[in-house]
Amino acid sequence: MKLPLVFLHGAFAGPWCMEPFAGYFAERGWECHVPALRYHDTAPGEEPPAGLVDTGIDDYVDDLAAFVSKLDQKPVVFGHAVSGIIAQRLAAMGLASGVVLINSNVPWGMLPFTDGQRAVAKSLMEAGPFWKQPMRVEFDLMAGFALNKLPPAKQHEVFDRLGAESGRVMFEMFFWMFDDRKAVAVDHGSVGCPVLVLAGQEDKAVPAIAGREIAKLYGEQATFLEIANHAHFMFLEPGWEKIASQCAEWLSNTVQM
Repeated sequence: MKLPLVFLHGAFAGPWCMEPFAGYFAERGWECHVPALRYHDTAPGEEPPAGLVDTGIDDYVDDLAAFVSKLDQKPVVFGHAVSGIIAQRLAAMGLASGVVLINSNVPWGMLPFTDGQRAVAKSLMEAGPFWKQPMRVEFDLMAGFALNKLPPAKQHEVFDRLGAESGRVMFEMFFWMFDDRKAVAVDHGSVGCPVLVLAGQEDKAVPAIAGREIAKLYGEQATFLEIANHAHFMFLEPGWEKIASQCAEWLSNTVQM
């Protein structure tokens, strides 16, 4: 019997962006789940719920821990961007049989590697006290840093579906050194399952070197794949099916089914 798979979307997004991957695996006999992060199931353009202001990564982790605990078996958790942190924290809690990190944001203690990473942090600082309010992202920033391997029409289609994100979550990710809660800290030594790290070679938001360094934290537990000609939203980009097939091969060869 195949293990259940849980697909977790990243910041500003929703379950819709993980549906192609989930559909690929569902067609091949896996039980697939695509939950929304707290307050991320609103319609495009809808005003964000008031509770988003006070929501942090710990809240996302608590919600998803409760979700996966109700499954019949410990799942393999796919996590994109900030949900890469969530997936690792779930694994450190003993709640995952494996994790697949897709352009995961960096954990506590890992400094920016590129000018692009620093530019994203600078854009946040220019937004004033962003940690006290819901945030929306501008098209030009998304197009240049995260949607850069999507055709122009698809860039607009994806952007138009993005919603608000908690400013507190963005603070916890990009200014972790000032976060007393240490929301992006991962107890890597407590992660006892296999880890697949996918890093888009053309990702300007989270560069491939970040994925390589995350993989190093897990030693022989980790498999690192740098994906050529792909960027931050690799699961929506042309050719995503090949990436899904690589994940399926890793599941079959590495994770106990």
